Amino acid sequence: MEQLAAERPWHKHWPQNVPKTIDYPEIRVDMTLSRAAQKWPNSVATRFYGAELTYWEIDAAASRFAGGLRKIGVNPGDRVSILMPNCPQFVIAFFGVLRAGAIVVQTNPLYTPRELEEMYRDAGVETVVCVDLFFKNVAKAKETSPIKRVVVTDIKEYLPGLLAALYPIKKKKDHGKIEIPEAPWVHAFQALLASAPMTTQGVDLEDTAVLQYTGGTTGIPKGAMLTHRNLVANTNQAVAWFPGLKPGGETFLAAIPFFHVYGLTAALLSAVVLGAKMVIHPNPREIEAVMKLISKTKPAIFPGVPTMYVAIINHPKVSKYDLRSIRACLSGAAPLPLEVRRKFEAITGGKLVEGYGLTEASPVTHCNPIWGLAKEGIGIPFPDTEAKVVDAETGARDLGVGEVGELAVRGPQVMKGYWNRPDETAKVITKDGWLLTGDIATMDADGYFAIVDRKKDMIIASGYKVYPREVEEVLFMHPAVQEAAVIGVPDPYRGEAVKAFLILKPGKSASADQIVEFCKERLAPFKVPKHIEFVKELPKTLVGKVLRRALREKELEKPAA
Repeated sequence: MEQLAAERPWHKHWPQNVPKTIDYPEIRVDMTLSRAAQKWPNSVATRFYGAELTYWEIDAAASRFAGGLRKIGVNPGDRVSILMPNCPQFVIAFFGVLRAGAIVVQTNPLYTPRELEEMYRDAGVETVVCVDLFFKNVAKAKETSPIKRVVVTDIKEYLPGLLAALYPIKKKKDHGKIEIPEAPWVHAFQALLASAPMTTQGVDLEDTAVLQYTGGTTGIPKGAMLTHRNLVANTNQAVAWFPGLKPGGETFLAAIPFFHVYGLTAALLSAVVLGAKMVIHPNPREIEAVMKLISKTKPAIFPGVPTMYVAIINHPKVSKYDLRSIRACLSGAAPLPLEVRRKFEAITGGKLVEGYGLTEASPVTHCNPIWGLAKEGIGIPFPDTEAKVVDAETGARDLGVGEVGELAVRGPQVMKGYWNRPDETAKVITKDGWLLTGDIATMDADGYFAIVDRKKDMIIASGYKVYPREVEEVLFMHPAVQEAAVIGVPDPYRGEAVKAFLILKPGKSASADQIVEFCKERLAPFKVPKHIEFVKELPKTLVGKVLRRALREKELEKPAA
């Protein structure tokens, strides 16, 4: 790429065996599966509660599913929502939708009918592929949205024999009786798989493959249009960042949700490009089940989020399980505390590095080298990726080493824009292709970047800027603290005051005064929390990202209460 012709600061410590630029294959996303099936037809693609499917089987099923979608009325360019947790059906449906020439609308299974209706209306979704557990919400959303057809599957369809027999009993106990009506607009997943196969459609690589909804930098949900080229590029960048991986011979732990863009690229697409086995687990919060899987299936690659690594290192049974198969972990979606990285590496013997990305970049743009110089922060840009720090007010002036401003990135993984929102697109993508991330960052003399915090999360206390992440890093150093989240709360004197929400480790104790004194030794006075609240849990997304917004909303409700 032309903009990478000159040496950049981060090239001084560029990791060995990682190319600075990549010759990306000119293929659609679904062709990555076809290629894997051609190279490794008999290799295991998915392992789900012990049941395994080969790459040939997954690829053939995706082609038949594509044919089934066409038969029920799905046309090229149509938007199709996939509403399910990690399971083999997700993999088949994802590639099947793309093979039919349609666009995948990634959808969180925890969305309420109102949230589904809003998304479906915005994206113009007419077809939903869902697990039966979520059919009721889809049917409710159908009343006020464009939905014309729903394809329904049951988790038991891909469970091994005994579990498949026992699952209906557990499902009825946990969820009650689930009734799927016989109606012209309801279709069975397995019925579509009985269709004639369809080959890859000739969609332009700049066409949208995935609509990934995000609050972006403004907080308004918008569909980021990720093209076939975007996703293929970012997947190949991610794979290149892990030198030494053996194509056709690796095992990934796929516990982070595929419906999240980080899970899609780091767990699903990266595994497919490598022809790796995906050990699939549907719930990343079931930490002991995750440790059991690691101990039993010996995955080498474990993409995850900080809350998963925190939960593992603090789990009372962690010593019971053999986690030494882990060689490399990429942590994303939220900041990774340094203490967590050190403890996790000590337990597993593997490398845990913090990466950085955002939905609008498919998502990864930066990462610390797996083998090489790693620093506290998000590391250096991926191959073919440019990054700089600009002034946070206008975005028009480039800042120097050590200066604090907004992070801007440019590369082949940057989205085409927001769905039907050209004005919003223009706010975040400049005329020369730079994406303004909304994150406050610095770059050191070696070209390593560190995120200070989100622009919208910055606290102004007595005129001073306080970034929650910096305070959280100190709180994580306290021996009694397991999890921490910091927000700004209204203060009549300071404007805003720093408040910390803390979860203590089992068997540990600490008072608010002790926490404050600990912080005073490590932070400037205006950064020290003025309020401490001990909680049993923090509000999080399904992928494990702490929802500071939810904490702020709860605080604002208190005076009224």
